[in-house]
Amino acid sequence: MNEQNPVVQSLRLLWEGLPEPKKGPKPTLTLEQIVQAGVELADQEGLDAVSMRKLAQKLGVGAMSLYRYVPSKTELLNLMLDAVSGPDPTRESAFARGWRAGLEAVGRGGRAQYLTHPWLLQVNWTQPVLGPNSMADMELIFDGLREMPLSDQQKMQVIVALDSYVTGAVRQEILSNRAACESGMTDDQFWESQAPMLEAIFASGRFPVMAALSEDTFAGTWEEHFELGLDLLLDGVEKQVARREASGS
Repeated sequence: MNEQNPVVQSLRLLWEGLPEPKKGPKPTLTLEQIVQAGVELADQEGLDAVSMRKLAQKLGVGAMSLYRYVPSKTELLNLMLDAVSGPDPTRESAFARGWRAGLEAVGRGGRAQYLTHPWLLQVNWTQPVLGPNSMADMELIFDGLREMPLSDQQKMQVIVALDSYVTGAVRQEILSNRAACESGMTDDQFWESQAPMLEAIFASGRFPVMAALSEDTFAGTWEEHFELGLDLLLDGVEKQVARREASGS
C-alpha cells in the first residue's frame, strides 16, 4: 500500500506517534498539543473552520512548519476523532451490572459526546481509522456484550442501531439549540408568534385530532425524549435476547 496513503499515515501517527527527526531542529510541539488545538478550534467554530493555516495561528507557529507533524487535514481529523473517543469509568462500571446497563451508558455517553463536540455530526464515520482510543472503546463494548446470546455480527448490528438512534436524536437537539441563534427568537417567542393563526385554524375544526392534544404534548425536554427512546430501543433488544435464551439458540 502506498506509504503516502492518508489511512496509513494516520495509523502510524495514532499508534506510533511522531517519528524521530533524522535531521533539522527538534520538534517544538507534541502531537497531543496539535490534536487538542484542532479539537478546541472545531468545538468553538465548527469543523469547516479547521484548517492547517488557522491551526498554525492558534499554536503560534508557521503554517508550513505544521506539516512536519501532520501531513494534511485528513490525518488531523482522524487523530481528532480518536482523541475524543475511548472508554470511560462510567461505561466500565455500567457493563459490570450487565449488558443493558452498559448499552445505556454507551447511549448516554454518545449523546454527551455529540453535545460537547457538535462538529462530530459533520464527520462521515462509515470508514473509521481505528486508533488506540476507539479500539479500546470497541474492546470494552464487545467484552461487555459477551453474555448476550447473539452472534458477533448481530452484536455489531445492535451497536450500529444504538449509534444511529443517538446520532438522530442528538442531531435534532443540536439543531433546536441552533435555531434560536439563527432565527433570533427563543422557542417561546417562536411559538407565540404563531399562536393567533394556529388557534384560528384549530377552531375551524379542520384538524380535530391536533386541536384535542393535551397542552403539555410538546413540553418534554430533550433529555426526556432521549431517555424514552433509549428505553424503547433497548426494550426491543431485551425481548430479542429473551427469545434467544428461551429457544436455546
